[in-house]
Amino acid sequence: MSSKHLTVGSVDPPRTEGLLRLYSMKFCPYAQRAMLVLKAKKIPHEIVYINLFKKPEWYSKINAKTLVPALADGDKIVTESLDIADYLDEKYPENPLYSSDPNAKQKAKEIIDKLGPASKLFYTCILKDEGKTPEEWAKSFLEVLQPLEDELAKCGTPFFGGDKPGMVDYMIWPWAERSSCIAIKLGQKLPFGDGDIPLLRKWRKNMMNDPTCSELYISGERFWKIAQCKITGTEPPYDEV
Repeated sequence: MSSKHLTVGSVDPPRTEGLLRLYSMKFCPYAQRAMLVLKAKKIPHEIVYINLFKKPEWYSKINAKTLVPALADGDKIVTESLDIADYLDEKYPENPLYSSDPNAKQKAKEIIDKLGPASKLFYTCILKDEGKTPEEWAKSFLEVLQPLEDELAKCGTPFFGGDKPGMVDYMIWPWAERSSCIAIKLGQKLPFGDGDIPLLRKWRKNMMNDPTCSELYISGERFWKIAQCKITGTEPPYDEV
């Protein structure tokens, strides 16, 4: 399967019988969620990359919203990153990422929901000019990250999933991975104090060493090049970055 992002005038590549197919974009954090689950659970699959700036005409038949990710399993199409994650963990029970306990699973989903304000603030910081100082941004990020810090403290383990990453860790990771581009945008790192979100900062270092995260790693420099195109409204060089 080609690593090129398919665009206008292309055709949907022939499917490999019996193999899951993920429609993705290399720099999309939501698509990365699905890729992390597939890799962590060691599920055989193929990937078709979509140019989201000039979308291929046929993709609307796969996903009417023409967004990524989309998972094709035979005639079944699953969209939305969290729905795909749930689908994969339920259909492929080996290497489970959620707890088998229903209450623990529900709690994990509630923690994932707490990422919302942080991811929204991340995009505001990266894509808009708010005129804030690095100190003001640090204060804003601390406010939205503290709930996750508190949840990790309750876990009492290196990861939200325990001694190894679980579903919460992988659903949060794409934004934590890209956080290094904030320093590129601001010209300096966020000036956090030594006592600010220490568990999350250590968690990020631990996640960097996870084999699944390492395999799919996107540097802040690479993501920033794509973000700049979003800011200027130009076509991103998906296949060149």
